[in-house]
Amino acid sequence: MNSLSILKQYFGFEKFRPMQEDIVNAVTLDKKDCLVLMPTGGGKSLCYQVPALMLPGITVVISPLIALMKDQVDALRLNGVNAAFLNSSQDSYTQDQLIQEIIRGDVKLLYIAPERLNPSSGDFFGFLKRLNVSLFAIDEAHCISHWGHDFRPDYLTLSKLKSNFPDVPVIALTATADELTRKDILERLHLND
Repeated sequence: MNSLSILKQYFGFEKFRPMQEDIVNAVTLDKKDCLVLMPTGGGKSLCYQVPALMLPGITVVISPLIALMKDQVDALRLNGVNAAFLNSSQDSYTQDQLIQEIIRGDVKLLYIAPERLNPSSGDFFGFLKRLNVSLFAIDEAHCISHWGHDFRPDYLTLSKLKSNFPDVPVIALTATADELTRKDILERLHLND
């Protein structure tokens, strides 16, 4: 299925906003990493949600806020997309059930907090290596930068994504990043191309 038909079928839009289609193509067709700087409400989420439905396997979305994850997952499910979040608000039984769904390949978009990738939380990188991960999306990517407003140390763990998954594209998205912050994001995530 092409990007425009996915956009229409799952999200109800007739056409992309400026730059969205270029970003989708860069990630899906060219397998390139992207840093996306768009204003709030500019359609950043579609830049990884459409590719998630085009690519085989699972897209892992790193998001800083549990409420934001829940909103996005609820909206995607309403649109017929198999999305889920794995976070500290769930009991261990719920998390175990979800992990089984992920292993079976029943989940297209998985939302996690950056803390999930911290080695002190277990070997989540090892778990991800058992899956067919086709894309990593880092929402609120300015948080990785020392220059970001609300720096979270666990975002530094994301620097290991490229060393663990060198062939998987990474899309970093933010609405707030001056030139220094953008440069910092690119360096810390090792987004060279």
